[in-house]
Amino acid sequence: MARKKKESAPKQTKTRGVINGAGTVAEQEIPQTIESNFMPYAMSVIMSRAIPEIDGFKPSHRKLLYTMYKMGLLSGARTKSANIVGQTMKLNPHGDAAIYDTMVRLSRGYEALLHPYVDSKGNFGKFYSRDMAWAASRYTEAKLDPICGELFRDIDKDTVDFVDNYDNTMKEPTLLPATFPSVLVNANTGIAVGMASSICSFNLKEVCETAIALIKDPEHNISETMPAPDFTGGAQIIYDRAVFDEIYRTGRGSFKVRARYAYDKSANCIDVLGIPPTTTSEAIIEKIVDLVKGGKLKEISDVRDETGLDGLKITIDLKRGADPDKLMQRLYKLTTLEDSFSCNFNVLIAGSPRVLGVRELLEEWTAFRTECVRRRVYFELQKKKEKLHLLLGLKLILLDIDKAVRIVRETAEESEVVPNLMIGFGIDEVQAEYVAEIKLRHLNREYILKRTEEVDELEKSIAELESVLSSKTKVKNIIIKELKTVAEKYGRPRRSSLAYASEIEQEEPAEEEPDYPVNLFFTREGYFKKITPLSLRMGGEQKLKEGDEVKRAVETTSSAELLFFTNKCQVYKARANDFADTKASVLGDYVPAKLGMDEGEQALEMIVTKDYKGILLFVFENGKVAKVNLEAYATKTNRKKLTGAYSDKSPLAAIGFCDGDGEFVLTASSGRMLLLDTSMLQTKATRSTQGVSVMRLKKGQRVMNIEPYAEGRFDKPSRYRSKTLPALGAFLSSDDEAKQLSLI
Repeated sequence: MARKKKESAPKQTKTRGVINGAGTVAEQEIPQTIESNFMPYAMSVIMSRAIPEIDGFKPSHRKLLYTMYKMGLLSGARTKSANIVGQTMKLNPHGDAAIYDTMVRLSRGYEALLHPYVDSKGNFGKFYSRDMAWAASRYTEAKLDPICGELFRDIDKDTVDFVDNYDNTMKEPTLLPATFPSVLVNANTGIAVGMASSICSFNLKEVCETAIALIKDPEHNISETMPAPDFTGGAQIIYDRAVFDEIYRTGRGSFKVRARYAYDKSANCIDVLGIPPTTTSEAIIEKIVDLVKGGKLKEISDVRDETGLDGLKITIDLKRGADPDKLMQRLYKLTTLEDSFSCNFNVLIAGSPRVLGVRELLEEWTAFRTECVRRRVYFELQKKKEKLHLLLGLKLILLDIDKAVRIVRETAEESEVVPNLMIGFGIDEVQAEYVAEIKLRHLNREYILKRTEEVDELEKSIAELESVLSSKTKVKNIIIKELKTVAEKYGRPRRSSLAYASEIEQEEPAEEEPDYPVNLFFTREGYFKKITPLSLRMGGEQKLKEGDEVKRAVETTSSAELLFFTNKCQVYKARANDFADTKASVLGDYVPAKLGMDEGEQALEMIVTKDYKGILLFVFENGKVAKVNLEAYATKTNRKKLTGAYSDKSPLAAIGFCDGDGEFVLTASSGRMLLLDTSMLQTKATRSTQGVSVMRLKKGQRVMNIEPYAEGRFDKPSRYRSKTLPALGAFLSSDDEAKQLSLI
């Protein structure tokens, strides 16, 4: 029924028991209704519920952890979870169920976080299980994990702001002064109104090292120290450098994570030991059962969940003759054993939601932590100044203790004691009040001397604290020191391994070929020969192109795999069987042409392996050396070409290879030599890393070569060694130079 646009309001009358104006229909525009009613709710969800802040916590997390901190649960015994939930309701009025759910997700027992904040006892369920529910709060116990000491360090020294709780009876912190970038260390997801946040977890040690590197050098390449996320389930991350560079830059994107498995040959079964964080064991098992019933997976006889005290374990029994690796490749495509993790690094910065890349996030955290440190130093400075002020007043009393006693004794009224002391010794009211409160037993020279001895120490401390406040460098050094302490104390090895995306494709059956002894030769100009031992003994001198020389000679078998590294940061993979047997009297195969390399591409080095065990050393002309496991180049497929074989930031001088850690000789254009022990270098997770500075060079100099150190080459090897890197190395001594000439 149509209604007039304007209606006159009925006359208001006062009647007992009747509400005036009841039933009157008032018109209101829909946008206005949404703005006045829905917008406050939306803002509340965004600001106070779903989006984490720069300290890495949502309000519900922060309220729970702060309550546990105030309950003294950072040390001592655990208490019942119900007790914690009840105490938290003083800060969080959303109900006990919501608070307990929050505590469960932060607990060690739930296993959702790389570094749990709650040390739990009892059944807290598992993040990878949909049906494994946690016990009620009255049955479980909890306390704060030791790492929480880094979250609350100096919180009582005015490092962060405090606000009233919902009923104005208590104070709570707006942020926690975390000494490490917790926002990136533990995964955090939330869905607000019109926006969401999804932050993946990263390895604590790698995050701290990256934060330190960015403080020292804002242009630091993050991928070198923090190659990829790390998940508590230990799943395998499909690594694509371009994908992660985009995520690190924009804070948005997605990458693939796949399950980690092992094949038990004796039981003929596959054990899935780690799954993506976006799925559950029940969902995987149900999908596999459906595929088996549908006739799509005929190699499987049974699948079951064998999760126990040792952690997650899904067992897949195979039928006789089934290939476990090929089956897993199919399962990756057909089930959530391989899944995508979407990133949306949406964080509240100064009350506004912002999507930040990793660099910006760490810069914002550094700015936040800088303010925390400055506030702490200022708090300590004021306390020391106050104490110094009191002691200076006490020091004046030392001049005439009898006079102080006489003033107190001869003052008629108690209220006049402080003013009389102020007049008698020329001190202010605060100092006089402090002196007046001294016990009679302390009015002796020994006590006053002991107290006033602190004056010099306090003055030194105050000067030092004031110098920190006036120096940005000193504040940064404090942050770096704290980050190093956290990394050393709480850092753990990566749980998630990396699998290069370019190497993952359908496996092709390999033809069986005969395996027999061969000698392999690779020359500086890029020629390759495969010669049998008999042919080598019967043949004469090696035929080489004019000016060419043999760079590497290896005794192996024809089934060995060959890796040819090129001048375009690529590696070409082949097998010795791909080359025909030849003789010493021929030039051999030209590798760039044989393997179809790009135009202008040259083979620099050949590495021979059967098991991909060993260490590669990439030596760059700028003095940096990258230590990479040869395993990083292993693939289960017939990939012939891998890009990003090594860093392109500086020209490559040489490549070294050894089965394990050993000593190598680096030679610079200046003639200096450095004896390098590879155990001093940390193995890098990514192939394209620049490595670390090893040899210090002057302008115009470069590293030219690397070669294994042969015992006896130097009379005094210690001359060329260094305990710290980078090092200059040393020129050849006269004895070593003579020995070098005799070898030539």
